[in-house]
Amino acid sequence: MIQPATVGCPVLLGKHGRAVLGKRPATFDRRDLKFTEFVPAAGTGALPKHPMRFGHEKSVPSSGWGMLGNDAHGDCVFAGAAHEHMLWEREGGAAVPSAFTAAGVLSDYAAVTGFDPKTGSNDNGTIVREALAYRRRTGVLDAEGDRHKIGAYLALDPGNWDHLLEAVYLFGAVGIGIEFPDSAMEQFNEGAPWDYVSGSHVEGGHYIPLVAKRSRLVCVTWGKTQQMTRRFYSRYCDEAWALVSPEIVSGAGRTPEGLDLPALQAALQSVAT
Repeated sequence: MIQPATVGCPVLLGKHGRAVLGKRPATFDRRDLKFTEFVPAAGTGALPKHPMRFGHEKSVPSSGWGMLGNDAHGDCVFAGAAHEHMLWEREGGAAVPSAFTAAGVLSDYAAVTGFDPKTGSNDNGTIVREALAYRRRTGVLDAEGDRHKIGAYLALDPGNWDHLLEAVYLFGAVGIGIEFPDSAMEQFNEGAPWDYVSGSHVEGGHYIPLVAKRSRLVCVTWGKTQQMTRRFYSRYCDEAWALVSPEIVSGAGRTPEGLDLPALQAALQSVAT
């Protein structure tokens, strides 16, 4: 059994005494837009190459991420979505970035999965692809009742390290699914990076936004940033999605890394047709 978090950290134990996760097994569809197709379609030398270290995760205060219900329910896919929009708005220079609440995040979780926020029943997690379709079509709800949509999502080959880094750099966040081992909960509670530990037992699936690359990858989960090694990512990631959001674009019409959004949208259209 996973032990409770140390003093000062959130207690990440669900009703069964295990980490509150919530991602269903990865699904695949040959119709998905793929990042491997996008790169040559858009790549004429105009796309900037990622540096060794990058990211804007510190633009969100450490106290600003919030648990968003994932300390009690398996809504990690939608808590992660809210975290992504928080970051994108700050990267885009929003004067007053949107706030998100647990109630709003759980309402989106309920809309896609049948979860009942009143009774807690049907708390069975989310298929990421279904959540992404909902996010593009409907959007996720913020504290003011406004909805935040993504413009597109592209499937990444989880084994392609260079494409992963390129996507995080270009789009600000890549949503990944991992098969979560019990050793990672212990590492999280100790403030240690996630790394592979031989003999660990997989507890279930978890969704997290990758938002930066420092000496290691940086993700957001359970209300804080968390580092992970390349070895951990390669061992446990079972799906990865490059997410395109108009919120990352500044008033000048470009992302923080200088990407022109209309050019990106045109490139995506050329892939889709």
